[in-house]
Amino acid sequence: MKPNKSFMVLLAVICVLAAVLSACGSSTGNETNQGKEAAAPGNTGAPEVTEGAGDISKEATLKLLMIGSKPTDYDEVFGELNRLLKEKINATVETEFLDWADWTQKYPLKFAANEDFDIAYTANWAFYNDQVLKGGFLELTEEMLQQYAPKTWESLSEVAWEQAKVNGKLYMVPNNNQEVTDKVVLIREDLRKKYNLDPVNSPETYAAYLKAIAGEKGISPFGAKPADGWKWHELDQILLEQQNEWNLVDYNFPLGYKLDDPSGQVFNVYDTPEFTQLIEYYKDLADHGGWSKNIVSNKNDVFQDIKAGKISSYSHNLGTISSNIGEIRRDKPELEVGIADLTPDKKKIGAISTQNGMSIHATSKQPERSLMLIDLLQNDKEIHDLTMYGIAGKHYEPVGDDKYNPGPSYANYTGFSVWGWNSLLNRTDASYPEEGTKMLEEWQSKVYHFPLETFVFDDTKVKNEVANVGNVMLRYAIPLEYGLIKDLEKGQADLIKQLQAAGLDVIQQELQSQIDAFLDQ
Repeated sequence: MKPNKSFMVLLAVICVLAAVLSACGSSTGNETNQGKEAAAPGNTGAPEVTEGAGDISKEATLKLLMIGSKPTDYDEVFGELNRLLKEKINATVETEFLDWADWTQKYPLKFAANEDFDIAYTANWAFYNDQVLKGGFLELTEEMLQQYAPKTWESLSEVAWEQAKVNGKLYMVPNNNQEVTDKVVLIREDLRKKYNLDPVNSPETYAAYLKAIAGEKGISPFGAKPADGWKWHELDQILLEQQNEWNLVDYNFPLGYKLDDPSGQVFNVYDTPEFTQLIEYYKDLADHGGWSKNIVSNKNDVFQDIKAGKISSYSHNLGTISSNIGEIRRDKPELEVGIADLTPDKKKIGAISTQNGMSIHATSKQPERSLMLIDLLQNDKEIHDLTMYGIAGKHYEPVGDDKYNPGPSYANYTGFSVWGWNSLLNRTDASYPEEGTKMLEEWQSKVYHFPLETFVFDDTKVKNEVANVGNVMLRYAIPLEYGLIKDLEKGQADLIKQLQAAGLDVIQQELQSQIDAFLDQ
């Protein structure tokens, strides 16, 4: 994907000759405004790129759109950021934050109203493909990236750039930090040892652990927050997807495919023998006290309940669980905790580069300077540390070049989407457990790549059906999976019937059509 040096030299010569012969070099050098009109796919709306670094003689104010609550110490941290940016690219930043509670409603409206901003956090789970198809993001050419974000262009792999493309074109600067999406569980090793249980490394050994802990007074073996409207049992990704080597296309509906199926045939995971076996597993746990009878209405912070000794296990991604364990070991050393991978021999899926990233608004008047900013956020050590972790000595304490300890005001600078510029400069919490690091390294060494790895479903034609299906999952699937339905066979049949009435077949037909087209490219 990256042109060789000979090509670049030839391109430079051509540009110089063209400038002399046709007066194309008569530009003032100011940043162009060609990005003012929304760029739909196929129409770049991109500025003309000239040889040499971008002109920064005119001061610029760049407006960012971020997801998450505004940090208490935002003004202090970004005040320092603006001082540095003024020196480096003659620019300052203003940021608008969309709270977690309503960002999914507000984010699309910002684009629909064509509001004035330059850069937006985006991701494959945060409207990236949707806004690309609606013309909300500016197409980024190789020439633009080479000129205005050269360090990012060089440091990101060709695979990462390719994964960020939609219909063969690029609209995002993706993050530069390989993640693995598989989930694990946190367990209380002291309790496991107390009951002389085998190491937890499978669905069977985990069930034995939860049943044993059910005898502990004042401790619920497993914790989750279904009351947040989550449509799946917290263990489904492990016991349904990872265990069977499936991939769910979208967690708003129960359609998936086998990872190693080259034809990408989708199916209703609720209408499978594997799901029948799983709800029997869940029912057995519920009947033996594996979780509270009131779990589906739980609104508590599960991790805080674990720290308080009220819960002995929960499920999350490896990074979060590892960070949780580090925090417990620091704050509650009397609790012996560990990480358990219940599917150690199954395929591991790597998050594609669009898991987090930054895009330029199609109507930005300053796309060049915006790319310069993104380049600094990912690759300038001073700026990366500042924006990711806050003020050294206050929000974090540096530990060498790649680790940190939370500072006294750590909580005053956290909670928003700085992951948009995750990069190789990221620091790791010094309390991060060694076993978490080793597990991640092992997973990364055997990440499984499959034909539909970069496929993203466009639900434009079936939004109503998706909403209806989601409601059915909350009403029928959650009680069934948490063991609240006595007749499992009838409960599963009712779930499937209600899903069909809600339009799951329509979603499946549209999804299969898009997958077939994707695989035919």
